[in-house]
Amino acid sequence: MSRKAKILEMLVEDPGDTFLRYSLAMELRSEGDHDASLAKLAELIRDVPPYVPAFFMAAQQLVDLGRIDEARSQLREGIDQARNQGDGHAAAEMSELLMSLGALGEDDDDL
Repeated sequence: MSRKAKILEMLVEDPGDTFLRYSLAMELRSEGDHDASLAKLAELIRDVPPYVPAFFMAAQQLVDLGRIDEARSQLREGIDQARNQGDGHAAAEMSELLMSLGALGEDDDDL
């Protein structure tokens, strides 16, 4: 049984399990199914409270796909959420990635 199949089987038993849902998103990414992976990460981001690692992984994937402005936006939102949840380590990691992308995107040139 594949890793993805095992995760899906476990999700049947516990569909709300955050880590399993995150693991599925990572498996989809490794398979190259970026649309499905990003959709699963977006679900985790919409959770209350949002799952902070999903912001970072979504941003990394967006960078890999050349969608830099979307990645910047995801990182900014993720940094805010990480700080709100008291996760300074995650906020710092996302800030570092954001800085490596440059603070301003094409849409921000007029600011």
